[in-house]
Amino acid sequence: MPRFAANLTMLFNELEFTDRFEAAAKAGFCAVEYLFPYAIPKELLAETLGRHGLVQTLFNLPAGDWASGERGIAVLPNRVGEFQEGVGKAIDYAKALGCTQLNCLAGIRPIGLSDDQVCDTLVANLRFAADQLQAAGLRLLVEAINTHDIPGFYVCGTQQALDLIAATGSKNIFLQYDIYHMQRMEGELAGTLEKHLPRIAHIQLADNPGRHEPGTGEINYPFLFALLDRLGYAGWVGCEYKPLTTTIEGLGWLQALGC
Repeated sequence: MPRFAANLTMLFNELEFTDRFEAAAKAGFCAVEYLFPYAIPKELLAETLGRHGLVQTLFNLPAGDWASGERGIAVLPNRVGEFQEGVGKAIDYAKALGCTQLNCLAGIRPIGLSDDQVCDTLVANLRFAADQLQAAGLRLLVEAINTHDIPGFYVCGTQQALDLIAATGSKNIFLQYDIYHMQRMEGELAGTLEKHLPRIAHIQLADNPGRHEPGTGEINYPFLFALLDRLGYAGWVGCEYKPLTTTIEGLGWLQALGC
């Protein structure tokens, strides 16, 4: 059975953020992920993880002004310096939290630039981040996100993400495969997982429609979990969904798996 991590950006969100760690541990999770750690001192986060025996599996590089609608700055030629500074900050947090991999959100495609400008900027930024992370003993991930939820998001398909990774020439960039996003964009979940698993370092889940917990929509999660077992997937699966009611009431799917 895959190992599941609670996404604290979405789960237990009726609680203050730092209280969600304890709630996740009490619910049986042994690992957590979330969008960003940067608003909280890394020392406090490290102490909280340790106190509750939790592993930090993943978080994102700084992604611009999230509150104003930015969803990553790696595609923006005029923000390269900010992106590079963010990589350094993320590495600092990752070391403090014992987190071994970081995800890069590419961002929304800027208006008025050519495809070559956008692609070249992203490839160069990914190459820079991958090199910096490799020197620190960390892995870089890149994620494709559906353009229904985030219109204009630049990286929106599995093959596109893999082509960008190949264009960097780096061996330290892997795919974060979000089942929900890719169900909305392309389907073919099982075939994609089987074909590209060696390049997939992290998986996230939610059901569709609604982005709620497994069992509320159309995705056959028991089948996919069995497939991941058969394929020997050894990474984490982040539970990045919006509980249909409350987090605890929605954990029946996990309990049914014996987790």
